[in-house]
Amino acid sequence: MARQLRAEQTRATIITAAADLFDRHGYESTSLSDIVAHAKVTKGALYFHFAAKEDLAQAILELNARAAQKLVADVECRGYSSLEALMRTTFGIARLAVQDPVPRAALRLATADVSVRAPLRHPFTEWLEFATRKFHGAVREADVHSELDVGVVAHSLVSFYVGIRVAGRSLEPVARLPRRVAEMWHLMIRGVVPVHRRPRYVTLATQLEREIRTA
Repeated sequence: MARQLRAEQTRATIITAAADLFDRHGYESTSLSDIVAHAKVTKGALYFHFAAKEDLAQAILELNARAAQKLVADVECRGYSSLEALMRTTFGIARLAVQDPVPRAALRLATADVSVRAPLRHPFTEWLEFATRKFHGAVREADVHSELDVGVVAHSLVSFYVGIRVAGRSLEPVARLPRRVAEMWHLMIRGVVPVHRRPRYVTLATQLEREIRTA
């Protein structure tokens, strides 16, 4: 049991080290030797768990997918409106990115030429489907304008968030992400939410940002 626990801890250490390097330097610019040095493990320990760098990338994408699925499940069970659930999910993803290099690395891998192995789906596909579903719900609940092209709005939201992370990686610390997500939502709300419903959601965006910054 102790040996198994040590093996699990070593695997987690390797994944965290790889995620940190992938996030900071990119997948192609990070070697297995870099990961070994950063994780402070032997090459034998790394190869015991991962046969190739691609396996490490897949492990990071899988961990990120599980974290995102748990986040969505936690939000979905609370009875929020569709738009609030979508907002809380995006801020939740931002919180995970601030706290953990794995989600940050997963997004960088998703924007690089790294294949996502089945049955895992590309994270952007899942985000787009979730956003589309929630915007359809928001139309039914009259929280967004009924004449909107939901597919276009959902695609714009996902692209907006990804763009924030890609640009922010070079321009500012990740701790700035909650502020950028709040700014994204302030703009989105003014574009898609009827005037009489905007105050609720503008206030919510400010509240959710504050919760992350003070956590």
